[in-house]
Amino acid sequence: MAKPRSAPRLADVAARAGVSIATASRSLAGREGVSEAVAAHVREIALQLGYVANVHARTLAGGATSTVGLIVHEIGDPYFAEIASGVIEVAAQRGLTVQICHSARDPRTELHQIRTLIAHRTDAIIVAGSGYTEPALQAESNAVLQAFQDGGGRVAVIGRHFLAADAVRPDNEAAGRAVTAHLLELGHRRIGVIAGPAVLTTVADRLAGVAAALADRGLSLADVPVLHTDFTRNGGHAGAEKLLAEHPDLTALIALNDVMAIGVLSVLRAHGIAVPQQMSVAGVDDVAVAADLAPSLTTVRLPMTEMGELALTMALKPPSARKRRKTTGHELVVRDSTGPAPTPAP
Repeated sequence: MAKPRSAPRLADVAARAGVSIATASRSLAGREGVSEAVAAHVREIALQLGYVANVHARTLAGGATSTVGLIVHEIGDPYFAEIASGVIEVAAQRGLTVQICHSARDPRTELHQIRTLIAHRTDAIIVAGSGYTEPALQAESNAVLQAFQDGGGRVAVIGRHFLAADAVRPDNEAAGRAVTAHLLELGHRRIGVIAGPAVLTTVADRLAGVAAALADRGLSLADVPVLHTDFTRNGGHAGAEKLLAEHPDLTALIALNDVMAIGVLSVLRAHGIAVPQQMSVAGVDDVAVAADLAPSLTTVRLPMTEMGELALTMALKPPSARKRRKTTGHELVVRDSTGPAPTPAP
């Protein structure tokens, strides 16, 4: 019987790349003292060989110093704060430490953080937030994470990703459908949508839900203005200003996340537009502050804390032959920011 092939070592990477072991180590850890060209070459060789820094096969349950890496898109976004709280709660119960990283929705930054977490002997990595509609944007991250798992590491993702990992998938399409159907039932037909970047799968899925609700009423997404902007409070603010200027007949605005909706409400307040008497506003997520806004925000509740808990729980389990997929529920929460469509002036 042939002997199983041993895992590639740092020395193998250094030899293949034609550099010293010290240079190879600095390149893979992202430390200073190595040019970007050399570091990129070393990373490519490591990827070809299937090398993962500090490969270890110990399980999470057995290591007293085990660390979980959590990569989020925006550390200041309440959506990710609530996910992080769920991860931290489960980690505390298991005696694990959580290291949180911020990718700013940049796939290259995300890849760098994945490599850094692996180099720091992280036992499990959770990537929280949207994937990208183009698989190529995460192809290298996928290869690195696969090698990490082959070496004994564990991975789980939150959102729809093109990554070979266990996944917790929010009901994004159902959420977009629910919030749109709510406004249609209130009589709104002149509805504007403020969306995040089209490259994010979360945006694509929520927009698909909006389109489905419109289709149920014989309408089309082409019948409503959709503005793609940053998935942030400032993005919602800028988007609302633009839609109000270009479409003054709108009676409702859907923001595809709550922090954007907060920016929308700020613009309407500044323009003296009464909510919901003149304009209804709705979001998605139901972050903790949504109920405390004035007016309180109609939104779709996603179980963000539970999503974080579930993701880490999945990562702590032994790997399965097929990647696990868990879909969350959702709940329409009607508050003060939506009301019947205003009657057109005679």
